[in-house]
Amino acid sequence: MSFTVLAVVIAVGLIGPLLALRRGWHIPVVLGELLAGVILGKTGFGYFVASDDKFTFLADIGFGLVMFVAGTHVPVRDESLRKAIRPGLLRAVVTGIVATGLAYALNAVFDTGHVALYAVLMASSSAALVLPIVDSLGLGGPRVVELLPQVAIADAACIVALPLAIDPPHAGRAALGALAVIGAGAVTYVLLNWAERSGARRRAHKVSEDRQFAIELRVSLIVLFALAGLATATHVSIMLAGFVLGLAVAAVGEPRRLARQLFALTEGFLGPVFFVWLGASLDLRELLTKPEFIGLGAALGLGAVISHLSGMLTRQPMSLGVLASAQLGVPVAAATLGTTLHVLQPGEPSALILGALVTIAAGVVAGGIAVRRGLVSPKAVSG
Repeated sequence: MSFTVLAVVIAVGLIGPLLALRRGWHIPVVLGELLAGVILGKTGFGYFVASDDKFTFLADIGFGLVMFVAGTHVPVRDESLRKAIRPGLLRAVVTGIVATGLAYALNAVFDTGHVALYAVLMASSSAALVLPIVDSLGLGGPRVVELLPQVAIADAACIVALPLAIDPPHAGRAALGALAVIGAGAVTYVLLNWAERSGARRRAHKVSEDRQFAIELRVSLIVLFALAGLATATHVSIMLAGFVLGLAVAAVGEPRRLARQLFALTEGFLGPVFFVWLGASLDLRELLTKPEFIGLGAALGLGAVISHLSGMLTRQPMSLGVLASAQLGVPVAAATLGTTLHVLQPGEPSALILGALVTIAAGVVAGGIAVRRGLVSPKAVSG
C-alpha cells in the first residue's frame, strides 16, 4: 500500500457512483466499488494486493464505519414502526424457520457443511438497502410500515448470529464476545442518552460548531475504535461493534452535523476502500474451476427470496416480501469473515456475493411492482 495505490483505490471507487447515477435502476453504489476491486484484484489484473497489511487495516476501519452507518439507518425512534413490531417480528421468525429448512436442503446438495451460515444468509435483510429503495420510490401505507421493522429485526438478528454461524466450533467463544460487545454498546447508549438529556451534548455541539473542533465525530470514532478493539480481543467481528454503536446512536438520535461528517468520511474515503478491498480479495475465477458454486450463489439468492415470500402467509404483498429479501451487508460480512478465518472453500466467498446480487436484482424489480400495485404514501400520490 502506498499513496499512489490509495489514489487508484479512491479513483476506481468512482465507478460506484457512476453506475448508480440513474436513479431508476436503484443500483447500490457499493456494487461498482466491488466491481472495481474485482477487475484490479485477484480476479483481474492483480494490481491490488488484498493481503497487504496496511490495505487490510484501512479496509477494517472502513468495514466498521460501514456497519456503523448501517446501524444508524435502523429507524429505532420511529413511533409508527414500534406499533408494527409484532407483525414484523412474526414474519422475521417465520422467514428464519423457512430459511433453516432451505439451508439443510442446500447443504445436502452442495455438501459444504455450512447449514447455519446459509440459514443466516437467507433469513437476513439489509436496512441500508431496503430503506433507500422505499424512500426513493415513495412507498408507504400500513403494509410498508410493517415491512420496516421486519427488515430491521432480521438485519440486527443476523448480524449478531453471523459470527456464531460462520465458525460453529468456536461459537461459545464468539457468543461471549458478542455479549461483551453488545453490553458495551448498551453502556454507550446509556451514556449518550444521559449526555443528550442533560444538555451536555448540545453544549459540546455548540462549542464544536463555533470553534470547528468536530468533537462529536472524534468521540464517535473513539468509541467505535474502542468497541472494535474489544471485538478483536474477544474474537468477534468488527461488524458487530460498528452496528451496535450505530444502533445506540440511532436510539438517542443522530445529530445532523455528525451524520454529515460520518457520511463524508465513510462514503468519500474508508467505505470505498473497504468495498474495493473486498472485491480485490475475491477470486471469481475459482467459480469457473468449481462451477457448482455458481449454482450455490444462485440458490442462496433464490432461497432468500423464497424464505421472505413466507410473509404471504400473514397477508404480506408478494412484492414487499421479495423487497425484504434484498441484502448485501450480511453476505459481504460473511465473505469477509470467511476469508479472514479461512473457513470457506475457494470460490465460496464469491458465491455468497453472487447470492446477494440475485436478491438485490429481485428487490429492485419488486420495488417497481409495489409502486404499480399502489403501495405508495399519500404524499407520493399527491406529488
